[in-house]
Amino acid sequence: MSFLMDIWHSVQGIVTTSDWITLAVMAVIALGAGFLMQSMGSLPLTTIVALIAFGLAGYVRAVTLGKQNASAYAGTDWQAFLNLQMKTLLPYLVLFLVAIAVAHALRMVTLGRR
Repeated sequence: MSFLMDIWHSVQGIVTTSDWITLAVMAVIALGAGFLMQSMGSLPLTTIVALIAFGLAGYVRAVTLGKQNASAYAGTDWQAFLNLQMKTLLPYLVLFLVAIAVAHALRMVTLGRR
């Protein structure tokens, strides 16, 4: 049970300590993925694609707004990805999974199944 509490505290940490641009990017990607998803059966794949899109958006943000060197930052970002721990990845996975599921459910309720 402490493992679940660790994940929950990590999710809270992501939401409370991230800057508003990061949270806005997360929300746009999650909402877009939820509205584009065809059925709840594709939720795991959609979540993985959304996490990849979030990573790429973070890279683009660092290169454009952060004025980072694109090739050097790509190498640094790749090394950071390779050293990523599951305790960091799982909260992002849970956060995106829930947000995408809620967005898809809202789409189904408001627009109906098409």
